[in-house]
Amino acid sequence: MNKNIGLGLILLAGMTGSGLESQGQILKKILKTSSDQQNTKAPKQNNLSNTEINSGLKQALSNGLTSSINTLSAKNGFLGDAAVKILMPPEAQKIEKTLRSVGMGKICDQFISSLNGAAETAVKEAAPVFANSLSKMTITDAYNILLSGQQDAATTFFKTTTTPDLTSKFSPIVESALGKNNVSTYWTQLTSAYNSLPLAFSKVNTDLNAYVTQKAIDGLFVKVAEQELKIRGNLGGSRTTPLLQKVFGWADKQN
Repeated sequence: MNKNIGLGLILLAGMTGSGLESQGQILKKILKTSSDQQNTKAPKQNNLSNTEINSGLKQALSNGLTSSINTLSAKNGFLGDAAVKILMPPEAQKIEKTLRSVGMGKICDQFISSLNGAAETAVKEAAPVFANSLSKMTITDAYNILLSGQQDAATTFFKTTTTPDLTSKFSPIVESALGKNNVSTYWTQLTSAYNSLPLAFSKVNTDLNAYVTQKAIDGLFVKVAEQELKIRGNLGGSRTTPLLQKVFGWADKQN
């Protein structure tokens, strides 16, 4: 089996079927096996093999991705975090203040809560998409990410390689979640109430499914970027294994 495909399958199993700690244990064993088998053949870079560099980066990214997914898919993962909280669609924000002023604040709050709940449900399905992207990462990708000097190089890599798949994966889930959370009902109540007001000059028409899907993806990458910054700066001792310390310590010296 191709080593990258094998690693992708392991990542998929770990990210979807277990927590961060157990995933780390599985990944550690697989990466050690891969390293033992190939280090003698890989060209050396300051006592680091290509295998170590590739495996170390994948280990860091896997941990960061899992943490991001777990954080956002938890209850109030979006709603309780100002950095990713989904607000009224831009076209609808003009009506929110008016509706709140006429006593419809509760419905506005319920609507916003439902939008965020739908995103939390969708993000749970991000793991296999990221696992697939990781499985295809080459040693060239690894060097570019580690040595680019950009603090969000890995996040940019994932945006490029996963956004279409994430959109395809999230969209039907968001649509289903919006239905279960009565979002359409709240939306109808809000827009009907606004359109009946004398001050309503034009109707508001928003594709809520597309809006929430994009916001869920945006929020996910906000968290991925935060995790990348932590590992690059070793914030809070985030380089938790000898491999991570070795690989990112080497990258620090190169940059």
